[in-house]
Amino acid sequence: MAIAVALVATSAALMAPARADDAINQKWIDNEFQPSTLSKADQLKELQWFAKAAEPFKGMEINVVSETITTHEYEAGTLAKAFSEITGIKLKHDLIQEGDVVEKLQTQMQSGKNVYDGWINDSDLIGTHFRYGQTIALSDYMAGEGKDVTSPTLDINDFIGRSFTTAPDKKLYQLPDQQFANLYWFRYDWFTNPDYKAKFKAKYGYELGVPVNWSAYEDIAEFFTNDIKEINGVKVYGHMDYGKKDPSLGWRFTDAWLSMAGNGDKGIPNGLPVDEWGVRMEGCRPVGSSVERGGDTNGPAAVYSIVKYLDWLKKYAPPQAQGMTFSEAGPVPAQGNIAQQIFWYTAFTADMVKPGIAVMNADGTPKWRMAPSPHGAYWKEGMKLGYQDAGSVTLLKSTPPDRRKAAWLYLQFIVSKTVSLKKSHVGLTFIRESDIWD
Repeated sequence: MAIAVALVATSAALMAPARADDAINQKWIDNEFQPSTLSKADQLKELQWFAKAAEPFKGMEINVVSETITTHEYEAGTLAKAFSEITGIKLKHDLIQEGDVVEKLQTQMQSGKNVYDGWINDSDLIGTHFRYGQTIALSDYMAGEGKDVTSPTLDINDFIGRSFTTAPDKKLYQLPDQQFANLYWFRYDWFTNPDYKAKFKAKYGYELGVPVNWSAYEDIAEFFTNDIKEINGVKVYGHMDYGKKDPSLGWRFTDAWLSMAGNGDKGIPNGLPVDEWGVRMEGCRPVGSSVERGGDTNGPAAVYSIVKYLDWLKKYAPPQAQGMTFSEAGPVPAQGNIAQQIFWYTAFTADMVKPGIAVMNADGTPKWRMAPSPHGAYWKEGMKLGYQDAGSVTLLKSTPPDRRKAAWLYLQFIVSKTVSLKKSHVGLTFIRESDIWD
């Protein structure tokens, strides 16, 4: 009898932590991770796997970094806390500016010293990751060194943007975590206002609507800035942009502004042999950017694009826009006095749908819409128009193997099916096909 009692007591002791862990898991499932494409039972199974896989790394302090947008704020503020509670790994998710992410990434690559254990950086760095040889090919990692910490429910084929994170060797180097596009943004309520429509047609001879070229965009910018001038007593502007000297000003142009003007060659997703940055490529290697070296960064279309950028910024945007960065300018249209923006990142969509702001109706519907961006005078059919990118999780070879495994667990957790749909509702940067269609 004494032996039987001892066995029962031992079994109860062994089972108690499991019940406690499941209580933590269930708390997050019930209180935070809804909606989900998984049933609550399947969510619990997925979280149990993370807790089990993380056991060798309990108590470790792991550092991950990303840029500062709504999606990553949710990860850093909510998902990092959840992961820490569920796994026992002390996860710190830093939020910094995108330019600083790139700078710190370069520092780790060049020094070989571990700055961060895990990274979330844009997939347009795929060429750098492939060429430098400092980045873990996730295809190899998931089948080899990291197999024991790769989730059986990760479902790689469900991710949007895998083509962006696959290198010329056909291996996956990054896993998409959030994705965004550059599109044309406009005030639908103003564009459909009968009075504005009549005045615009009387002046320009055609209907006020989504512009297909830069000439029409300029007409609309002129119309709202200098003809309409004020709406409900508020000064309005026909254009929004940013101009402060900052790393973000660089990608203001490389994120396909030049190709929208007609820079480079035809080809999707990149112009060949001269890409949308105006750089001549041989395979995955840049060989020339100037016209003299076979590129197009100082060609007629590139010059035209810069002239228009400067002209519109001075004439049609709020005066303070010239002193703004990417992150400062992005939410400005939500304030309600911008008619249109030719080049707007959908990463800021969450800022545009907050209840009660100037660009939302009382019934919760938006006063604005998005559409494909208009093209410049040099653009031809077959050239790239617009831009799409994916902030993607990345592991470096210079990170110690145990720290890399712990970071990989977190980076999978923040894109797992348990949390992905809820995260998509918060940040509006959908990354799984199942979150859209299931």
